[in-house]
Amino acid sequence: MKLLVTLARDESGTIVAECPAIPGCVSQGKTEAEALDNIREAIVGCLEARAANGMPMTIQVREVEIPA
Repeated sequence: MKLLVTLARDESGTIVAECPAIPGCVSQGKTEAEALDNIREAIVGCLEARAANGMPMTIQVREVEIPA
């Protein structure tokens, strides 16, 4: 399964990773590699929790274009 994730540096320098297709699925790391490893682990946990609770595995994520 492939899912998009976002990476953003917060005010303390920590990299915050989020999976938009899974509401509330967020993790972080000191480096990009650590943040990606951590969000992979978080995604697995979120998917297991959603399955156990009869929730849809993901929500739809679309790309839209707006004028620059």
